[in-house]
Amino acid sequence: MSGSPDTPPRETLGWAEFGEVARVLSGDVLRTGFVPEVVVAIARGGLVLAGAMAYAMDVKSCGALNVEFYTGEHATLPEPVMLAPHLDQASLVGKRVLVVDDVSDSGRTLSMVVGLLGSAGADVRSVCLYSKPGTILEPDFSWRVTSGWIDFPWSVLPPVTA
Repeated sequence: MSGSPDTPPRETLGWAEFGEVARVLSGDVLRTGFVPEVVVAIARGGLVLAGAMAYAMDVKSCGALNVEFYTGEHATLPEPVMLAPHLDQASLVGKRVLVVDDVSDSGRTLSMVVGLLGSAGADVRSVCLYSKPGTILEPDFSWRVTSGWIDFPWSVLPPVTA
């Protein structure tokens, strides 16, 4: 983590460390006796971790919920918003579902998704790489707590242009 008194601290996660952490988190989940039947990513931030964990736990059934909340660094919409295409929630009734995101910052997105899938009849657990102090929903599993902005390997560079 880096930063100075004038700038907020930043946490940087590299690709190699990410690969190790995805396997550690997968082991953490399985050691509790919760064996997911479905892995659901909160897109976009949770997509890469969800895929890595699904492979590590040998879960073939994967899905994603598209949620927009962050519009930029430290900038959010008033509330998280579900975007199309939508996940077939009826297919999750009675299933053990692992919801995956990159960070539980305010926790509002994670809370919305866990609540939505739980009310649809799924047995839900959540995992995030990072959790922030003060989140309204602490994930069931997380790797690290930080108050800093996080630079993820998949989003630290600007979008590719033609």
